[in-house]
Amino acid sequence: MLKTPLTAAALAGSFATALALAATSASAQTAQANSEKCYGVSLAGKNDCAAGPGTTCAGTSKADYQGNAWKYVPKGTCTTMQTPKGVGSLTAIKS
Repeated sequence: MLKTPLTAAALAGSFATALALAATSASAQTAQANSEKCYGVSLAGKNDCAAGPGTTCAGTSKADYQGNAWKYVPKGTCTTMQTPKGVGSLTAIKS
């Protein structure tokens, strides 16, 4: 039914891309399931998300250890992470 080898190659490439994206999505979900959001531990511009008013999301925190910016860390490690401003928190830290 495919009229040209080019069409067959394009179809195969699309299928391979779809499989790769599905695998990437599954591995990201697994990594996230083994992680927790830890507030107050990221460096400026290195947060994963939630950097407060005036920011959009990942990489937008303005200060080191910003209390309302979080980073994914391995489960069970957040509240033991020591920063110059104290330990990490599972909830946003009010400044």
